[in-house]
Amino acid sequence: MMQKVAWVLAVDGRILVARNTGRRLFYLPGGRREAGESRAETLVREAHEELGVRIDPTTMRHFGTWVAMGDARPELFRMVCFTASYAGEPRPLGEIAELGWFGYRDYARVTVAEQYVFDALRADGRLGD
Repeated sequence: MMQKVAWVLAVDGRILVARNTGRRLFYLPGGRREAGESRAETLVREAHEELGVRIDPTTMRHFGTWVAMGDARPELFRMVCFTASYAGEPRPLGEIAELGWFGYRDYARVTVAEQYVFDALRADGRLGD
């Protein structure tokens, strides 16, 4: 099963999401692990490639793990989510067309996997409307 490592950045009741060029739905920043790569290495690499920020791997904390059907490919994948401190200002790079700071009212604008995270953040009191 493919594994994605994702960054959960929730600030003031909103969560950072990204949308790729040519895609309709938003997702959490992150991506697939490359061969021999640790989860921390994946998150650091993906955040830098997609957003231009530097994740501090020593601050990574597991937020949750979910299994969902991919929106672009009809296959199950495991999404392992982490919170982490960072340096820099997130901006869209590479295949990223747009960034957004979403609240729970934006639930229908994210993939099914991200909806699980939205529900967990909402239950935790960290995601506002």
